[in-house]
Amino acid sequence: MPRWLPRAVVLVLALVACFQLGSWAFHQLIGLLVNILIAFFLALAIEPAVARMAARGMRRGLATFLVFLGVFAAAAGFLALLGSMLAGQIVDMVEGFPHYLDMVIDSINRTFHTELSRLEIQDSLLHSDWLQKYVQNSASGVLDVSATVLGGLFRLLTVGLFSFYFAADGPRLRRALCSVLPPAKQSEVLRAWEIAVAKTGGYLYSRGLMALVSGIAHYVVFVVLGVPYAPALAVWVGLVSQFIPTIGTYLAGALPTLIAFTLDPWYAVYVLGFVVVYQQFENYVLQPKLTARTVDIHPAVAFGSVIAGTALLGAVGALIAIPAVATLQAFLGAYVKRYEVAGEAGGSAGGQAGGEATAARPRRVRLPGLR
Repeated sequence: MPRWLPRAVVLVLALVACFQLGSWAFHQLIGLLVNILIAFFLALAIEPAVARMAARGMRRGLATFLVFLGVFAAAAGFLALLGSMLAGQIVDMVEGFPHYLDMVIDSINRTFHTELSRLEIQDSLLHSDWLQKYVQNSASGVLDVSATVLGGLFRLLTVGLFSFYFAADGPRLRRALCSVLPPAKQSEVLRAWEIAVAKTGGYLYSRGLMALVSGIAHYVVFVVLGVPYAPALAVWVGLVSQFIPTIGTYLAGALPTLIAFTLDPWYAVYVLGFVVVYQQFENYVLQPKLTARTVDIHPAVAFGSVIAGTALLGAVGALIAIPAVATLQAFLGAYVKRYEVAGEAGGSAGGQAGGEATAARPRRVRLPGLR
C-alpha cells in the first residue's frame, strides 16, 4: 500500500465530514439567515430618512428609534381602527345572517319551486358528520395555531432588532466591512451599498404609489355603493394588496366584500367584481410601468424576479426580489462594457441599389435601447 494512501483516505473523510457538518448547520440556520436578509432590506428602506435626520445633527441611534416609533405607531393605529371596525361588522353580520339566509332560501324556492326551510337546513348542518369532524380538528389545532403565532412574533422581533442595528450602525458596519478589503474593492462595496439604498427606496416608492392609486379607486367605489368605513377600507385594500405578496390581493378584497355583504349580497358581488377587474389593470398596466420606472428594470425581468423569489424564499422572496435584482443589475451595469452594433443601413428593396457601396463600406448604427 502506498504511504500516501492512508493520509488521502483520512483527508477525504475529513472533507466529507466538514461538508456534512456545514450542510447541517446551513439548514439549521436558514431561518435566521432569511430574517437577517429581511432586516437588511428594511434597514436599506429606512436609511434615507435616518441619514437625513442624522445630517441635521441627530444621533443615528435616536433617529432610527424615531423612525421605527413612527412606523410602529402608524401600524398600531391602523390595526386598532381596522380591528374595531371588523369586530363591529362581524357582530352586525352575525345578527343579520338569519335574515339574509331567509332571503336566499326564499329566492331559491321561488326560482326552483322547492320547499326549503332554514330550520331544517340548520338542523341538518348541526348534526352532520363533517361539522363534528371539523370542530374536533379545530380543537386539536389550537396549540398549533398558538405556536405559530408565538413563532411569528419572535421572528418579527428578530427582524426588527437586526434592522435597527443595521440602520443605526450603518456607517460603522460599512467601515468594518471595508477595513478588510483593499482600497480598490472598498469603492466598489460603497457603490453597491449606495445603489442598494436607492433601488430599495425606489421599490418602496413604487409600491406606495400603487397603494395610493388602489386606495383612491376603491374608495370611490365604496362611496358610490354606500359601504361603511370607506376610508379605512380603502387604506386597507391599498396597503395589504401592495405590501403583502402572493395572498395580499385576496386578503385585501375579502374584507370589503364581507362588509358589503352585510348591506346587500349584490353589493358584495359588485365589490368583488371591481377588485378582480382592478387587479388585472394593476398587473398588466399600472405595475409594469411604475416598477420599471422607479427601479429601472424591464417589466418582464420584474415579473420573472418575483416568480424566482417566490420559488426560492416564498412570500419573503417575492417581496425583496425586485429591489435585489434592480440592485444587481445597476451594479453590474457599471462594469459591463457595451459596444456599438455594426449593421447595414437599410434592408428594403429600395436600398439595394447602393448595396455594393454599402457592403464595401459598412456603417455602424446605434440600435434603440443599446448603449
